[in-house]
Amino acid sequence: MGKARGKRQPETATISSVTHDGRGIADASGKKVFVAGALSGEEVRFVRRKSRRNFDEAELLEVITASPERVAARCAVFGRCGGCALQHVSIDQQRAIKSDTLRDNLERIGRVEPGRWLEPVTGPEWNYRRRARLAVKDVSAKGRVLVGFRERHAPFITDMHRCEVLVAPVDGLIDPLSESIGRLSIRARIPQIEVAVADNATALVFRVLDPPTGGDLDELRRFGDQHGVRIYLQPGGLDSVSLLHPDVEHEPLHYTIPEFDVRIEFEPVDFVQVNGEINRAMVSKALELLEPEQQDRVLDLFCGIGNFSLPLARRCGSVLGVEGEATLVRRAAANAAGNALANAEFRQADLAAVDGTEKWLQGPWDGLLLDPARSGAAEVVRYIGRIDPARIVYVSCHPGTLARDAGVLVNEAGYTLAAAGIIDMFPHTAHVESIAVFRK
Repeated sequence: MGKARGKRQPETATISSVTHDGRGIADASGKKVFVAGALSGEEVRFVRRKSRRNFDEAELLEVITASPERVAARCAVFGRCGGCALQHVSIDQQRAIKSDTLRDNLERIGRVEPGRWLEPVTGPEWNYRRRARLAVKDVSAKGRVLVGFRERHAPFITDMHRCEVLVAPVDGLIDPLSESIGRLSIRARIPQIEVAVADNATALVFRVLDPPTGGDLDELRRFGDQHGVRIYLQPGGLDSVSLLHPDVEHEPLHYTIPEFDVRIEFEPVDFVQVNGEINRAMVSKALELLEPEQQDRVLDLFCGIGNFSLPLARRCGSVLGVEGEATLVRRAAANAAGNALANAEFRQADLAAVDGTEKWLQGPWDGLLLDPARSGAAEVVRYIGRIDPARIVYVSCHPGTLARDAGVLVNEAGYTLAAAGIIDMFPHTAHVESIAVFRK
C-alpha cells in the first residue's frame, strides 16, 4: 500500500528571475517554481500549491532577504485583488520588467531586433484608470453588496473599499456604490457597472437583469446627484444603454488631445484608451514616428472612434480609418465632422477576415498605423505588399502578437524594425503596451 501524501512543507530558495506578471522563478529540488510576489535576487520562504508537469506554482510565505526594488504596496487588498500585480515593485523596475518582456518576445517569437530602443512612454502611476468594469454581487454572508475587481486567484469579488488606480471620483465610490445598491430591491440582479470618465463628466452604466422599481430609480438618481455622476441603465445589449440621470445629457462625453486641437466624443460603453494622459503622449509619439507630411495618404486600421485618425488628419493630406464595429465607424465620422476635418474618411470592414479584394488595400499608402486588439494584425500583415506603405507604426497591447507580426514584416516582407519600446499604459499591472515603427 502506497504512502499517503503528506501536507506540503515550506521551502526556502533564491529567486533567479521574475516574469512580467510579478512571479519570481526559483529552481528548487530540480524543478522550476513560480512564486507570486517574489522578486529577482530575493531569498524567500514559500509553499507549493499547484503542481504542473514542468513547473510548480507556489504561495509566498516570507521574504527573508528583500530586493532593493521591493516597495510597500499602496492598496490594502493588493495580492488578493486581481486588478494589479506589481504594486510591490518600484515603478522603474516595473518598466524594466515590461521592456524585458517586449525584448524577449521580439527575439524569441519574431526573431527580430529593433535598430534602437525607445524610451518608455510614461505618465501618472496612480489614479490613472478612466475606463473599468466593476463586478457587483450581493453577499449575504458579509451583510453587504461587494463592488470591485475580481480576486487574483478566485472568481470571487474582492472585498475592497476604494481603488488606488481608478481616477477620481470613482476611486472613492466603492463603498458609496455598495451602500446605494444595497438599498435597491434588485441588488442581487446587478452583475456589473461600467465606468467611463470623460474630461467633462463621469458615467456609470448599471447592468440590470430585472426592471428597477420606482424606488430603485429614485435611489440611483439620488446617488448620481449626490456624487455628481451620470447614471445609465443597461437592461440588455449595448444598444439598450439609456441615460437615467440627469434627465437630459447637456453635453456628450468627450476627451481632448490638445496638441492636435482635437475633441473626441464617445458613448459610455465605447472603447477608449484607459489612461488619458498616456493616450495623449502615445498619439504624439505615434505621429512623431510615422512622420506624416502635408500631402501624405495615411491608412489607420482598427481606428475605433478616431483616436489616431483625427490627429493624423491635422498633419497629412488625407486619412482613411477602417474599423470593424459599425457604431464606432459612425462615431469616428461624426467626430471628424465635429472637428471640421474633411480629409478624414471612415469605413467598416472586418479586419480579421481580410481576403485581398478590399479596395482600401490598394496602395501605395505613404503611412500605415495599426492599433489592433490582443489578437494582433496577422490578416492585414499578410497583404502588406498591396498596402505598400513606406512607414508603419504598430501600437500593440500584446507583445506576443506584435512579435509574430514583426517577424512577418521583417523576415518576409522586407521591412526593417527601426525602433520599438513600451508604453506604460497600465502601471502596477502585468499589461504590456508597446509601439514599434517599421520602414522599407
